[in-house]
Amino acid sequence: MYVAVKGGEAAIANAHRLLADRRRGDRSLPAIGIDQIVAQLALAVDRVMAEASLYDRMLAALAVRQSRGDMIEAIFLLRAYRTTLPRFGYSNPIETARMKIERRVSATYKDLPGGQLLGPTFDYTHRLLDPSLLADDAVDEPALRDAESGRVMRVSEILAQEGLIEGDGEMPEDHEIGDLTREPMEFPMTRDLRLQALARGDEGFLLALGYSTQRGYGRNHPFTGEIRIGEVEVEFDVPELGFSVSLGTIQVTECQMVNQFKGSSKAPPQFTRGYGLVFGQSERKAMSMSLVDRALRAEELGEDITAPAQDEEFVISHADNVQSTGFVEHLKLPHYVDFQAELDLVRRMRSEFAAGRAGGRDTVKEAAE
Repeated sequence: MYVAVKGGEAAIANAHRLLADRRRGDRSLPAIGIDQIVAQLALAVDRVMAEASLYDRMLAALAVRQSRGDMIEAIFLLRAYRTTLPRFGYSNPIETARMKIERRVSATYKDLPGGQLLGPTFDYTHRLLDPSLLADDAVDEPALRDAESGRVMRVSEILAQEGLIEGDGEMPEDHEIGDLTREPMEFPMTRDLRLQALARGDEGFLLALGYSTQRGYGRNHPFTGEIRIGEVEVEFDVPELGFSVSLGTIQVTECQMVNQFKGSSKAPPQFTRGYGLVFGQSERKAMSMSLVDRALRAEELGEDITAPAQDEEFVISHADNVQSTGFVEHLKLPHYVDFQAELDLVRRMRSEFAAGRAGGRDTVKEAAE
């Protein structure tokens, strides 16, 4: 903490009091509750969970309330809390093929095994402000159907049956999955670490990069193979028991992009994959993540690296909004000594410049005489 002038601590304390006052807002209105944020601002809560890498809706809602709705500040708060938690181990890979699906759409096959399920989405709304939401009008009960049980085939499996798409990200048997939160970042990265970084990355940044690939900045012509949203079971191996136990269920969004690939001397023409998986209902983030994942595989697939979205170090180093915020917002902190040094330097340089110009004019005058 910088306390740059006398009385700085008192000023900071007063700033905290003012922040608390603004957070509370008009005292004549009821305070917003954590349960209300969880239930009615669910997509904001899901984004905070995803980019903080901590699945806890109540804590994410608390962070949203504490930050007055500033998403990046809320993500920062939840990540800071996450660092205080003990680490017991790593769960088994989740089986998204056995997801209890709430939404599932494909842009590649109209009729696919298991069917398409629109679920809760803004896709078919008119994008017009709804005045009825100014009041607490009654809302119709949704139409429901029995939940899907068992395994639901992925679109990529249909293509794989004909050998038209590459393998599903197989890694060497001796490969140890990395942990971006515990290991220093090094380049080049393996794909599992890249996907971890993208899952924690800022949605807006990844969206912009994904959009750039569609505008020609990187060879990437995708089809949305499948987006599915739903609940999956998380299991944990307990060595003392010798078998896996269920820790509960979490909601995730998964996106698989199907991309063109012309083939090479080592591989026949086939489709390639881009993959995205995030906590909660975060469709735009999962799609952006899958576009960028595919773009970052350029070197692996023998493609030229010509665009920002294909540059691993550029993407990963700038995707983290908490780190980016720290670098940008530190400019607000006192830099008085540094600036005075720069100020003195500019003044000296201006004096030398002026003296040089004056000397030059005298020389020209003498030559003219």
